[in-house]
Amino acid sequence: MKEITKAQEDILKVLWDILDGAVSDVLDALPEPKPAYNTVSTIIRILEQKGFVDHKAYGRTYEYFPLISKKEYTKSYFRNFISNYFGNSYKSLASFFTSEEKLSVEELEEIRQLMEDEINKQKNEIHE
Repeated sequence: MKEITKAQEDILKVLWDILDGAVSDVLDALPEPKPAYNTVSTIIRILEQKGFVDHKAYGRTYEYFPLISKKEYTKSYFRNFISNYFGNSYKSLASFFTSEEKLSVEELEEIRQLMEDEINKQKNEIHE
């Protein structure tokens, strides 16, 4: 998946929220201070060139919509993040967060429970 800028990601987030819309709809959904109409239009066209967005034409009006779901994007972004910053090691990521982020005992116990649940789920799948 191609990388996108923060501004492009902000526009994509709006499209995920509104599902589809014209440039003016995207602009309306952006927080203040709003960028110029032409800026939003250019960013949407770049997202379209990168394969993240497509459009339907209604005369001279274009309605834009995302081609990739938020979940798909998040999964790809997170994989790249793990690869670039933690050497593709989830163990390194977990070690970083547990030691550097000063998680509370409660948060650590919640994480442990999530991990135990996933371990049990995978063990059950093996035995089925």
